[in-house]
Amino acid sequence: MDRGNQSTVSEFVCLGLAHSHSVQLSLFVMFVMLYILIVSGNTVVMFIITIDPHLHSPMYFLLANLSFVDMWLSSVTTPKMITDFLRENKTISFSGCMSQVFFTHCIAAGEVVLLVVMAYDRYVAICKPLHYFTIMNLKRCSVLVLTCWAIGFIHAMSHLVVIVQLPFCGPKEIDSFFCDIPLIIKLACVDSHDLDIFTNVDCGVVGMPCFILLLISYTYILITVRQSSKAGASKALSTCTAHITVVMIFFVPCIFIYVCPIQISWLDKFFAVFYSVFTPLLNPTIYTMRNNEMKNAMKRLINNYLDSKGKS
Repeated sequence: MDRGNQSTVSEFVCLGLAHSHSVQLSLFVMFVMLYILIVSGNTVVMFIITIDPHLHSPMYFLLANLSFVDMWLSSVTTPKMITDFLRENKTISFSGCMSQVFFTHCIAAGEVVLLVVMAYDRYVAICKPLHYFTIMNLKRCSVLVLTCWAIGFIHAMSHLVVIVQLPFCGPKEIDSFFCDIPLIIKLACVDSHDLDIFTNVDCGVVGMPCFILLLISYTYILITVRQSSKAGASKALSTCTAHITVVMIFFVPCIFIYVCPIQISWLDKFFAVFYSVFTPLLNPTIYTMRNNEMKNAMKRLINNYLDSKGKS
């Protein structure tokens, strides 16, 4: 992250979500509680899937990875946002800012591809059930997850190698709660038009094909489900509905921020909060509330705990 002699700015100032002290205190309490729920909720999902042998299947292996990704996606920005609510001087170093850019885009791009992998898993399970465990074996699932991380890393590096070389010589106020590429580009002492196009295209190359693949795959799955038996269709539809809900609440904010920006400050902040805080919170809730096997696994865990306490 060497900036050479191009930049005189060594730190940036995040303006945050509000300026009123009372509002910031209220937001501090709210986001502390939300972050605790994010970490604990996703940790519980990973823990249950790991210890319950009934959940040792490709779908739940991928779900555990989604919970892991969600937890870290929120952890890149939320703790800094929470501490800034209590600070008068909301600064972040240049290297810290670049780290947020890298990890946010690495994890978010990895999650985009992971959602496609999960859609492929459901496609195989519903459309080719007899070959499911042959196609979606542990080795293939592991390779697919590693591919998600590899694509995320390449995507993030493609942004980072451009951003770190920009000259920053004056303005340093970021109108958000974390360092985001569109906002950093505005602060560079260069014409940002070409950089904006590059950012939109780079994000679009990852986001739009994945979004289209997801729409096609789930459309095909739902058509197949309608032609299936009523009992099997009900279970498959419940699982797919949860997947589709997660896809929509993650993709819609990202598309409006990075692919088709609308240049409205408060709306950008809302979308940024939504995909970095509320999406990681909603994912474990959606999957546990709409998935009978997850609910049964939680009941088994609680019953086993109560039995062990009773015996002791």
